Amino acid sequence: MEELNLQIQKNLDENNKLTCKKALELLKQYSKEDFQASIKKMDVKISDCELGQFGKLNKNIAKSEILEKLETKLDSKRRISCKDALECAKNFNMVDMRATLKTYKIDVKYCELGCFEEKKGKKFHIKSKIWVENPDGELLFGKGKTDILELVGECGSISQAAKQLGINYKKAWLYIQDLEKNMKEELLIAKKGRGSEAGSKLTPRAYELIQNFKILQQDVEEYTNKRFKELFFKKNQEKDKT
Repeated sequence: MEELNLQIQKNLDENNKLTCKKALELLKQYSKEDFQASIKKMDVKISDCELGQFGKLNKNIAKSEILEKLETKLDSKRRISCKDALECAKNFNMVDMRATLKTYKIDVKYCELGCFEEKKGKKFHIKSKIWVENPDGELLFGKGKTDILELVGECGSISQAAKQLGINYKKAWLYIQDLEKNMKEELLIAKKGRGSEAGSKLTPRAYELIQNFKILQQDVEEYTNKRFKELFFKKNQEKDKT
């Protein structure tokens, strides 16, 4: 235990916190029980969760192939254990894994480092949803159309994207046509044939729309969660300060 304590102390950052990445490296050398006991005794906090549950590590773009892998491990509440998520992540880029968990609202349970131990009892969560309408009040752009565009970009096929989302081809195609009509911009380039050039490809503008909508959604979620805590848990926050 003394050697483990020294290793933890050695890897602390300037804020006396241990990053999740370094903590997971230590778990390869020591037992989970010993590690959790040591950080609890030393009162060491874990920062920057590798799976994006807390901290500010970068996220890239959600990947359908990662989602397919995660789906096999989800429980009835669409949660995945930290151990299973990390195992899945071995075959993918971690920034893509974080993005996929975030985009498809998959929660991680049973943290390998013991970070979620304090989450007991009922918890309240604020949900927010944004979309863009045209001047007639018709839906122009939202999460659904973002998902379609993103999957078309990954699969290179509207039919494959529609299949993964559980909708028919015609509905997916009409979504894209409606979006192009309202935006007055080309978002999809379709080429017929059987070669490598065949299929559907997104234009740079389509990728820009996807990324900007995700940034907007994340900004709105961060603000609403912060404001929710300020308004509904104000008394608790005041108690913590005293």
